[in-house]
Amino acid sequence: MCGFVGFLNTPAAADPNTVVKAMADRIIHRGPDDADYYVDEDISLGFRRLSIIDLEGGRQPILNEDGTKVLTFNGEIYNFQSLREDLLKKGHVFKTRTDSETILHGYEEYGKEILQKLRGMFAFVIWDKEKKELFGARDIFGIKPFYYYKKNGELLFGSEIKSFLSHPGFEKELDEEKIPEYLSYEYIPYENTIFKNVFKLPGGYCFTYKDGQLSVERYYQVRYKIEEDKPLEYWEEQIQKEFTESVAMHQIADVEVGCFLSSGVDSSYVVKEISKGTKKVKTFSVGYTEEKYSELPYAQELSKAIGVPNISNKVSADEFFDAVPLIQYMLDEPLPNPSEIPLYFLAKNARQYVKVVLSGEGADELFGGYPMYLQGGHFAQYTRKVPRPVRKLAGAVAKRLPEFKGKHFIVRGSMEPYQRFMRANYVFTDPNERQKYLKKPITSKRPEEYSKRYFDEVKDLDEPTQLQYVDMYTWMIYDILLKADRMSMANSLELRVPFLDRKMLELSCRIPSRYRADCQTETTKKALRAAASKELPEKTAKMKKLGFPVPLSDWLMQDKYYNKVKEAFQSDIAGKFFVQSELMKLLDDHKSGKAKNMQKIWSFYSFIVWYDQFFVKN
Repeated sequence: MCGFVGFLNTPAAADPNTVVKAMADRIIHRGPDDADYYVDEDISLGFRRLSIIDLEGGRQPILNEDGTKVLTFNGEIYNFQSLREDLLKKGHVFKTRTDSETILHGYEEYGKEILQKLRGMFAFVIWDKEKKELFGARDIFGIKPFYYYKKNGELLFGSEIKSFLSHPGFEKELDEEKIPEYLSYEYIPYENTIFKNVFKLPGGYCFTYKDGQLSVERYYQVRYKIEEDKPLEYWEEQIQKEFTESVAMHQIADVEVGCFLSSGVDSSYVVKEISKGTKKVKTFSVGYTEEKYSELPYAQELSKAIGVPNISNKVSADEFFDAVPLIQYMLDEPLPNPSEIPLYFLAKNARQYVKVVLSGEGADELFGGYPMYLQGGHFAQYTRKVPRPVRKLAGAVAKRLPEFKGKHFIVRGSMEPYQRFMRANYVFTDPNERQKYLKKPITSKRPEEYSKRYFDEVKDLDEPTQLQYVDMYTWMIYDILLKADRMSMANSLELRVPFLDRKMLELSCRIPSRYRADCQTETTKKALRAAASKELPEKTAKMKKLGFPVPLSDWLMQDKYYNKVKEAFQSDIAGKFFVQSELMKLLDDHKSGKAKNMQKIWSFYSFIVWYDQFFVKN
């Protein structure tokens, strides 16, 4: 596990050795154990290492046998040992025991087809000195980050955007046109970032750069091949079989591995599975001094039932607010998901004991864990039973009528699935409402239009499955996995996600939607829960999703924290982008109890704090 940086040499970086070191130092938190560099006449590569596998011999950048190819890599390849055996038989010579060298020799042997053989989380680049060609890729889920900057002949790339700040050829510019998208989704829901000319390489994509031309292509796409003829019991067995293998592979390390543990079935299932082979695996949980928001009692009860130690910490309101500037800096782009803050403190506590933790991210997206998938099932039934013209007419009539029970369902039932996608209006639904807070008019598409491209890719599937697919390509990669990576790596902790394994994904894509999100019984993750129920107490297996509850709404009503946000809303930064009187009305209405505005308040506040970090302080 590490962070890497790199750039093609141009006159802008007159001393590439100094520049690449400065860029790598910006992300020292990703790899405090070691650093190394590779610089030739064409390219500069930097590497920061967190030692997990082959503690003594795993330095990067790493060269192949004849020195013609060089690799920098961030992540873990869990099937590297079998790949290594295969490559040894084909005559490749290994200098280390690392998984990274497997990618390098695999690329020599198979070219970009090596990507079809890798099972793990990764982002990497390989420079071919003879061809003067750069090849790079990101894992199929996008667990590990990859950013690049392209402008005026400059190509910069790395694990975090902040590393670009140390390159003299990087022009730091805010893309103000992206603020409306941020205000609806909490993130930019596609390849662009909020910085001009900085892009995210999507999960499941690779690229080639040669002679000034960048070519990006998809090498893996999630494909559903539903098998309707098999009973629930079959899927229970298959899930347990693949999960046992995935957890075992995710434990491969030369250091101690621990587990995050919340009240939910996902992390509990991980803990139970790892505890079979590691009886005293350390588990880590986080809560609040406000007991009604704390998941600690559930986590402590389960750890006691399984017989594993649980190490917990509580976050106070002062700690929560004091951490916001550092957290927004670590995130690279503004992300106003309040759960990132307890996650930061959870990782900080765990790092005192272990270097690696397993966590439950991805189970909801793969196996149908969000309530909106159940709602999608109800809409699917409605659209099957009621012809489209009738639904359209009923929706148009209902929209004009006063409120009545079922109005919302009828109106939304007249829409296409992409138009009623909840994530598209996570914070602001109406572009007109969004615009009234913006200092200058910004013309942008309706929020749901940005996710339509993903819906179009799976338009022949049922609605719950469409929602899962779209979540994997938006919400999971740009929110869930991003905050998991940044909050763990901010504390030099490697976080591994055994649900997000290639074989687990392929299995989930065979399961009928009634065994994922079953709207008949209102059961999310039906097959996964059934498998977990064989291993866990019934109470835990049936636990409803809480999703890291945060007492932020209550805190914003207290003078101390109200005033903290008020100061930001009345700042010059806020005045540069937003109508401050409207911001204050949001805040005052929330404090007085007139409206529940926490999510909107936190979106504006997070942006202001983030901007201060990247455009004022750095």
